[in-house]
Amino acid sequence: MRMAVLIRDRFTCRMCGAVEGDTSKLVADHVIPHRGRERMFWDEDNLQCLCRACHDSAKQRVEQAQVRRAVR
Repeated sequence: MRMAVLIRDRFTCRMCGAVEGDTSKLVADHVIPHRGRERMFWDEDNLQCLCRACHDSAKQRVEQAQVRRAVR
């Protein structure tokens, strides 16, 4: 499924727009965190291609901010 998402998104990061031919530098990321919900985990429409740099930095900041807002 990961490769299907990368191909569908044309190996292009949906956050920064970088095109990456080395698939080891790409992540099939959950748009909405699945939080253990199997249906969301396997939903291909809930997946997007991100470069590892965006996934490991910008996406994590966005998710942490959402968690902090939800706790308030």
